[in-house]
Amino acid sequence: MSHRAGARGGGGGGGGGGGGAGGGGRGAPGAREAAAATATLEARTWRRFTPRQRLARFSVYLTLAVAIVLSARTVEVIPEFLYDAPEQMQDLLQRMWPIAWSHYPKGVHEALVETLHIATLGTLFALVMALPVGLMAANNVVPSRAVNYLAKLVLVSSRSVNSLVWALLFVAVFGPGALAGTLAIAFRSVGFVGKLFGEALEESNRGTIEALEATGAPWSSRLAWGYWPQVKPAFWSIALFRWDINVRESAVLGLVGAGGIGMALDTALNLFQWDRVAMVLFSIFSVVVIAEIIVTQIRKRIL
Repeated sequence: MSHRAGARGGGGGGGGGGGGAGGGGRGAPGAREAAAATATLEARTWRRFTPRQRLARFSVYLTLAVAIVLSARTVEVIPEFLYDAPEQMQDLLQRMWPIAWSHYPKGVHEALVETLHIATLGTLFALVMALPVGLMAANNVVPSRAVNYLAKLVLVSSRSVNSLVWALLFVAVFGPGALAGTLAIAFRSVGFVGKLFGEALEESNRGTIEALEATGAPWSSRLAWGYWPQVKPAFWSIALFRWDINVRESAVLGLVGAGGIGMALDTALNLFQWDRVAMVLFSIFSVVVIAEIIVTQIRKRIL
């Protein structure tokens, strides 16, 4: 009995040893995997910059430094005037105070109202012109590449010319006055409104359009009942935003003779009437703030 038990115990021990050997055999691949993972981790060790990246960064910084130096030389900054600027600014502010409040009724109010008229009429004219151009620029509404490119060329041309340049052009054609300012605002705004309107059309959902096409609806019906309901909030939001911008831009058109409060500002500057300059600047600031509040409230209701 004891010999058999011993044999069984020995067999069990041998089996345990075999199991240990087997465990050692299975542990070898695990060790290799751990070593491979460690090597991979070491290979992925974070380094701040490689030599090539350092060279690229140095080249960028050097280019920026050279550009700044060349720009400073082109601007021709006069150090004496730069050092004296704080004193001159203080003197100018002292001359502006107190503000000539009595100048508003007879010299500012009418020009300010004219500025608002220029901004509003210019925006309305721009909306009328931007609608067809924006439609032609949207490739999903007008599937003609030539028409799309032509419309986008018109929009880019409008945006590339500053409103003051447009004003100078129209002053030369129509003479000084509010008409030149209104047309300058309109032609400047066409590119802005038309571009955003065309992009809104291109981003519209095709589901409704395809449903209308399946019923045999003509192009005008697809435009009126498929595209317009989707882009209408965006269109009016763009129009309000552009009117807000035009109020600010029309305030300076008078500096080139295109009407508005800019002409009152130019007159006060030429006569060195700094208290009236302060009155005009305060009026412009107030109108811009009020326009911003009005536009914000209307956009909240629309959107």
